[in-house]
Amino acid sequence: MMKKIALIYMGGTFGCVGEPLMPMPEQDFLPLLAKIIPPHLQVECFAAPSIKDSSACTATDWLKLVQQIQQLQLNSFQHFVIIHGTDTLSYAAATLARFLGHSCHAIITGSQYPLLNVEGNDTREFTDATGNLYLALEQVLTLPTGVYLAFHEQVFHAQTTLKAHTTELDAFVGVKANQSCQTTADSLVIQNEYILKATELCILNLMLQPIAKEQLILQLKNILLNPPNFLILQGFGTGNIAVNDEILMLFEQLYQKKCLPIISTQVTFGQLDQRYAVSSWIQSAKVLINDCHSHADLYAKVLQIYLKYPSHEQWFANWHQH
Repeated sequence: MMKKIALIYMGGTFGCVGEPLMPMPEQDFLPLLAKIIPPHLQVECFAAPSIKDSSACTATDWLKLVQQIQQLQLNSFQHFVIIHGTDTLSYAAATLARFLGHSCHAIITGSQYPLLNVEGNDTREFTDATGNLYLALEQVLTLPTGVYLAFHEQVFHAQTTLKAHTTELDAFVGVKANQSCQTTADSLVIQNEYILKATELCILNLMLQPIAKEQLILQLKNILLNPPNFLILQGFGTGNIAVNDEILMLFEQLYQKKCLPIISTQVTFGQLDQRYAVSSWIQSAKVLINDCHSHADLYAKVLQIYLKYPSHEQWFANWHQH
């Protein structure tokens, strides 16, 4: 029996037309998209619940997408290709991976150039959209269950990806799909209350700069006045942050105000390492350690923990279980 593929369109450069580029309405774009599907494949095209420029996407958009995929699974679809903008493609990929786990076969892709010409009546003479889409449609039928990102003749484990170039066709990096990678296997059925709760998630990311401790103290005191749910602190090297007693006390105060500091790194690749004396304080402080595959995966894990558990104490206690 031929495997059915659900092709879900969520916007992005892929579906833009005109000068300057503007998204084509999905009711006009989907019939044109269907025309380029290879005839030997059984593909049905769907509009995502939320279609927008990917720089405007948030957790609610991706949770609605997960919910749509889970509903389509009940209608005998097990293979999914999602078209998404590249700005937050890695965040979408990691979120899908965290919430779908290995419950289906899913590949997310996009493009640096639109599929259609300026007028929107034919395919563009030069575009990477067609190649990326065909790669995703081909690979989704052969790869093991899980979520992947396909781009520029490469397929990556979704949780490991990073957009590494703003405009080049070879825009993404990550762990290749044919390489071993320990990825999340749990799935979570998305209820409407999760989507509503996600609108209240507040994450603040602070990439530390080489400034005096006194200036970091002032920054943390300002944050303490109206703290987020999670404060990501991107330190140096393997996550090193130079602290003193006052900074440690501020971390404790943040925790008491239901804000969890997460120690991460601003370095693109590699794991955190607390073997240095400058980081010995981490073992006893009320902070979490980034143990994720990528910065986008950290975002997805935070979302997962936030939705799954009702209190900051439970977020802290269950962090390393996910």
